Amino acid sequence: MAAQIDGVFETGLQKKIAESKVLVIGAGGIGCEILKNLVLSGFQDIEIIDLDTIDVSNLNRQFLFHKEHVGKSKANVARESALTFNPNAKIKAYHDSITTNNYGVNFFQQFSLVLNALDNRAARNHVNRLCLNAGIPLIESGTAGYNGQVELIKRGLTPCYECFPKPAQKSYPGCTIRNTPSEPIHCIVWAKHLFNQLFGESNEDEDVSPDTADPEAGAEAGNAALEADANEKGNVDRVNTRTWAKQCDYDPEKIYNKLFYDDINYLLSMSNLWKNRTPPNPSKWDTLQADEDGEDAIVEDSVVRDQKVLSLGQSAKVFAQSIKSLKDAFAKLPEDDHLVWDKDDKDGMDFVAACANIRAQIFGIPRKSRFEIKSMAGNIIPAIATTNAITAGIVVMRAFQVLQEEYEKCNTVYVRLRVNGRNQFIVPESEIIPPNPKCYVCADKPQVLLKVDTQNLTVREFRDEILIKALNMISPDVTLDGTGTIVISSEEGETDCNNEKKLVEMKIVDGCILKADDFLQNYELSITILHKEPGREEAPFEIVADPDTLKPKEEEQVADSSSSTTAVGAAGAYDDAQPSTSKGLNGSSANGSKATVSEIEDDTDDLYIVEDDDHEDRPCGSKTVEKRKHTSDQDVEPTNKKAKVSHQQEDDDDDDLTIIE
Repeated sequence: MAAQIDGVFETGLQKKIAESKVLVIGAGGIGCEILKNLVLSGFQDIEIIDLDTIDVSNLNRQFLFHKEHVGKSKANVARESALTFNPNAKIKAYHDSITTNNYGVNFFQQFSLVLNALDNRAARNHVNRLCLNAGIPLIESGTAGYNGQVELIKRGLTPCYECFPKPAQKSYPGCTIRNTPSEPIHCIVWAKHLFNQLFGESNEDEDVSPDTADPEAGAEAGNAALEADANEKGNVDRVNTRTWAKQCDYDPEKIYNKLFYDDINYLLSMSNLWKNRTPPNPSKWDTLQADEDGEDAIVEDSVVRDQKVLSLGQSAKVFAQSIKSLKDAFAKLPEDDHLVWDKDDKDGMDFVAACANIRAQIFGIPRKSRFEIKSMAGNIIPAIATTNAITAGIVVMRAFQVLQEEYEKCNTVYVRLRVNGRNQFIVPESEIIPPNPKCYVCADKPQVLLKVDTQNLTVREFRDEILIKALNMISPDVTLDGTGTIVISSEEGETDCNNEKKLVEMKIVDGCILKADDFLQNYELSITILHKEPGREEAPFEIVADPDTLKPKEEEQVADSSSSTTAVGAAGAYDDAQPSTSKGLNGSSANGSKATVSEIEDDTDDLYIVEDDDHEDRPCGSKTVEKRKHTSDQDVEPTNKKAKVSHQQEDDDDDDLTIIE
């Protein structure tokens, strides 16, 4: 290995590499490359964590995995493959989620540095907060197509991952797309994949049929349905989607029944998937014919149609019409040619919008207008193996500089497809950007202003949509400053009676200050409430991370233009896709309109002692709170706090763990 060969590295760095302990989070496209680079560079003590299992679609870009590894833990297999490069290395793998409360500040403090290789914003936020609290340097990385980015996160020196807004995240697990969609975007991705399967450039990674390899479905997934489809020899005759569609002459009724009735029934046979989910409701073409007239007539005006959310019957009609048009266009092409989906092509866009809304209806997901679907459908970017490799190489080069404490050299680096004016495609920033002094995560006294309708927002919506989704908390406790009233408690059931109350009923009105605390993340936040009744087209709430933005307009004109602000609006537009470490913010609101959101998780040592107050006039949860923080590893871990998180339990008892690509 490089660090074991004299002369490859200078003596000081060679020693630090050999003595350091590194945590790699994520064993996907970037994580595999990072692990390989670390082992070949001579790092001896490495731990890697990932919750995912290997899918066939991973094999074209995650080179530590092979066909025989499909279905196995990414972290475990990555460890085994990396050890073939250096059997003397000490590599520990965890098949688990980094966002569980098993991995807190004390866990992170054992490492020299942490290398993030995640594609999940919730986990990124979680790791960001843990590394900040543990005082451990974090090297964050991400790719989007041919673009990549690597940045150092160190408290007091660089911006943290949450200092600035983030664009919407665009990667989705294949099993979620094929088996258990829960958001409109999942249905839109599925519909685009279906277009390619029927008319476009077919890709095995874009299969739209039920995924029996889904680890959550269980080993016997779909067996009953397979047996029903078996021929007289006991085998199942399989043909690809396009071949089957050609055989039935692209008959809309047959395709509809196959996709939205037969395949959905197949999914229902995977009973494990629906133990904790609402099962889908299959839809059959025959049942739609009763709705042919009346309200299901298709609106012809293109502007009105784009803004209208179509019913199931209307979507089925658009589905049939678009298939006929696409079939005719496809037939005119040369033998080996195919259609290319374009959001500006009417028939292609109609097909995706119709399929997405039909699938959404089946899974109980809110349907969207054609305009909204068009806005979202253009933001899906493929993973490129070369970009992952380049980005991972930069990550390890930055790791060398961090070990030598050469932080002034750790500028953020961007990987681009085309060279810039200085003939560079690997482009470092000219200087290290300082942290955002108004950041609601890494500032000395994190605080935000919340503009919200206190007369209509419930405590439950405040917790779920604002604290957890928009402000990235996991297990929040909230008290009303000055009174000690407990508004929200992380103790299960303690403040459930407050859930449906409006904020105003809890005496939370304009000018009130709430103290929010997440014991899992060792994170405290002061929230100043500003009552605002949103207009019809306005977001239901807005989070402002810089109080200076509330100055009168005449003051704003002379204010320092360099002051940084972060506004989180619940009706945000869909941003262009960027590498996942790019600055941006994203979320959703209580009424379903888009907002800025992220979810995270963490483990810390906060302990609460609650003293009951028998005053009859106080609402449920009205207690005074004294908070004590543990400051050493010897302090007792809290056992009465229950993290509002869930993760899949593994059958084996080893210490393996996994996270996300």
